[in-house]
Amino acid sequence: MGRALFGYTVVNLGCKVNRVEADGFERLLAERGGVPVAEAAADLIVVNTCTVTGEAEKKTRKAVRHALSTNGGARVVVTGCASELSSETFATMDDRVVVVPKAGADLYLSELEMSGTAPCETPESFPASPADGRTRIGIKVQDGCDNACTYCIVHVARGRATSRPADEVVAEAVALAESGVREVVLTGINLGSYDDGGADLTDLCRRLLVATADLHGAGEPPCRFRIGSIEPMDVTGEFVSLLAEAEGRICRHLHLPLQSGSSRVLREMARPYDAHEFRQLADFLRASVPSIALTTDIIVGFPGETDEDFEDTCALVRHVGFSKIHVFPYSKREGTPAAARADQVPPEVKAARAARLRALSDELAAADRADRVGTVELALVETPEVATTESYHEVAAPAGADAGSLVPVHLR
Repeated sequence: MGRALFGYTVVNLGCKVNRVEADGFERLLAERGGVPVAEAAADLIVVNTCTVTGEAEKKTRKAVRHALSTNGGARVVVTGCASELSSETFATMDDRVVVVPKAGADLYLSELEMSGTAPCETPESFPASPADGRTRIGIKVQDGCDNACTYCIVHVARGRATSRPADEVVAEAVALAESGVREVVLTGINLGSYDDGGADLTDLCRRLLVATADLHGAGEPPCRFRIGSIEPMDVTGEFVSLLAEAEGRICRHLHLPLQSGSSRVLREMARPYDAHEFRQLADFLRASVPSIALTTDIIVGFPGETDEDFEDTCALVRHVGFSKIHVFPYSKREGTPAAARADQVPPEVKAARAARLRALSDELAAADRADRVGTVELALVETPEVATTESYHEVAAPAGADAGSLVPVHLR
């Protein structure tokens, strides 16, 4: 008699940290006999929520309602940032909803009793859910944030900044590398604030490089690490030196959230740098690591943003030469200082600015890709057709390359 199985679905919304946490939920459920299935067939649906903007919270509520309407019998566990701030909203949606604080989600799922479900002996009893297809694995090394940007409420939902012990992180990375993982993404809500008894992110990266240097097969490149996102003010000279010396084992690609290219708007956002300082950092990175790729997040239509402010953003974006921009039209998040301002930008203005910035992002992405023609980069094979380069461009996968492998690709 095999172990009884139950079907589960994890619905994840939001950032890379949420994605890593959702992966952890899936592992816990699989260890307890869970099988990933389509939402309509699940005995348990876990919704990992996001609350970074008003729009994100709307999507979260919609996801919970969808789970309830799609599946009339499943237990629905709601966890994550939105549940921390609006637990009553979710708890009153239906008797089947259980709101679990983020800090207790792992324990709840590991101790969960799936009583009342119909056990089965083989996964074939369940309709298959779509394959995820992810080949890079994330490790959450930090949580929480001590900043208080005026558009953001995540520091309230997540709490003060905390860091995982470096020994734990290194052990997890070694286990992943030994299992054949070739790209690990380091993630955190404010990753650059990592601090384990005085050891910062640079120190952690050095340990990771040493610990995983000899865990690959003969002739194979070792596991590499990618920095998920790092705030501009947290990029130190020591980190840049390590990035330059690591020969691609720390991907020469940084995601630096800019949010605005206007110093005035940055002050009103309570961001701890101005446009000039960001420009200087980008110039320093380009000089120190010539092949580096830079990506970013930008909010358009922040309250009070003028045409001149937006032009400042476009000018700085062109100067830096970002290879990708995640463009976010400002969305009011109740409970934040920015949401209470009277000088909200009209929706049509935000939409026009977002469209223009996305077009500029496409233009700069093409330029960055063109600049790399004739070079060789190691690329992570995602599918038989697609690979992702160190600089985070999608390219055609070499014929016959195995998914999850790192292979040299000539860019053309």
